[in-house]
Amino acid sequence: MTLSNLQKALKSGEFIVTGELGPPKSAERDKIEHHGHLLGGVVDAINLTDNQTAIVRTSSVACGKILVDMGLDPVIQITCRDRNRIAIQSDVLGAAALGIKNILCLQGDHANFGNEPNAKNVNDLDSMNLIQTLKNMRDEEVFIGGEKLEAPIDICIGAVENPFADPFEYRAYRLAKKVEAGADFIQTQAIFDMDRFERWMEKVRELGIHKKVPILAGVIPIKSLGAARYMKNNVSGMIVPDEIIDRIKGAEKKKEEGVKLCVEMIEHLKTVEGVAGIHLMAVAWEEIVPEICERAGLLPRPKFD
Repeated sequence: MTLSNLQKALKSGEFIVTGELGPPKSAERDKIEHHGHLLGGVVDAINLTDNQTAIVRTSSVACGKILVDMGLDPVIQITCRDRNRIAIQSDVLGAAALGIKNILCLQGDHANFGNEPNAKNVNDLDSMNLIQTLKNMRDEEVFIGGEKLEAPIDICIGAVENPFADPFEYRAYRLAKKVEAGADFIQTQAIFDMDRFERWMEKVRELGIHKKVPILAGVIPIKSLGAARYMKNNVSGMIVPDEIIDRIKGAEKKKEEGVKLCVEMIEHLKTVEGVAGIHLMAVAWEEIVPEICERAGLLPRPKFD
């Protein structure tokens, strides 16, 4: 079977770079293509969020097909919040039929956070079950209910982990369970508290997890003081230290300082044992990704054969 660009990258041992594209709250294909062109050639694969923060947006599977048509490598996100096990397995088969190979498994933010707060949270599966389900569909060719698939599928299974959630001492063990369940790669929550991240990585290395699965460290460029404060005060499971808030506040050119800070983070993450790459989430600021990758010495991207 033909490997996705991400699958090739994961096997290569090169420092990996994935990006992120937030689908629009519309059916405007040109917006998706515009952001795809910005990220294409700059990152190895492009995540497509799945109704991020429980806000209704274009389907990640549909957006994934658009990127495939552009010759790009999508990573579609699938949340447990919006689908039962029938719909999840159906979407996985549909994505595979459309040439989408990379799937990131998430629980999903509670519907209360979004623009349809009266929506029911399905959560028929949790994220751990979802990883195991995809692994069984791929490796055992079997559905959750035990019936066999009519043909094999080739998918690359991703999982997320948050080194900053409490209780901190259990986070690395939780990651180990996701790897055991079948995750092929990990993307972390955005890192601003580097000390805590490094303490988490120490435990990850102690458990030998970094040798079993590539870990992509999450980074976000800060666009404004308001964005920094919002992440600090309103985004669950994210730690933005006061010194970063003060640094952005004291900068004359706040966007430039946010980019500089992001590049510094990436340079540091390159030196952390067990970090196989970065996941760059330029939330509604995709235009800055090429500059960040250039300044962080991540370009040109390797060709994976």
